[in-house]
Amino acid sequence: MTRPDVSDPGVEHETTSAFEVPDDDDRIRPGDYGIEDYLTLVVFWLLALDVFVQFFSRYVLGNSIAWTEEIARYLLVAVGFLGSAMAARKGSHIAVEFFYRYLSEPTARVMWTLVDLVRIAFLGMLAWITWQLAQRTNSMMVSVDLPKSLLYYVVLFGVVLMLVRSIQLAVRHWRTGESELMCRDEDD
Repeated sequence: MTRPDVSDPGVEHETTSAFEVPDDDDRIRPGDYGIEDYLTLVVFWLLALDVFVQFFSRYVLGNSIAWTEEIARYLLVAVGFLGSAMAARKGSHIAVEFFYRYLSEPTARVMWTLVDLVRIAFLGMLAWITWQLAQRTNSMMVSVDLPKSLLYYVVLFGVVLMLVRSIQLAVRHWRTGESELMCRDEDD
C-alpha cells in the first residue's frame, strides 16, 4: 500500500502498512451468516429503538413511557440467547484452550469429543427445562398485556438453535479431526 508523504509536498514516498488487508475483506457474503445472525440484528435494533424511546420520553418529554424498560429487559435477554446461537455456530464460546496445547493429538481429540458431547447434553437438558418452564408460566408481563411465557419461548428458540449448531459443530469436528480448541502454534 503506497501513500504520499505529506511532510514533503510534491514528492511521493512509498510507505507500507503494518499489515495487508485483502481486497475482498469488506465484502458481505450472505453464506457466512445464519438465521440467528439476522434475527439477532433485528432484535438488537428493536432494543436500540426501545431504549431511544425510553431516553427521549424520560429526558425530553419529562415523562417516561412505562413499558419501555420492561421490554428493553426482555429484548436484551433475547439478544443474549440468539447471540449465543451465533457463538455456537462459530465455535467461539468461551473455553479453556491452555491444556490442549500440551496434550497429544489422540488425547486432545478424545477431550474435545467429550466437550462436544457434554455441551450437547447440557443444551438438550436446558431446552427441555425451558420448554417445561414456558408451559407452566401463566402470568402476564407487568406493563404490557402479553404472556410472560413468550419470553421463555424466545429463550427456548435460542437454546434449540444453540443445540442444533452445537450438533453441527460436533459433526464437523468429528469429520475433519480438528477443533477450535486445538490452536497450536506453528513452532510446536
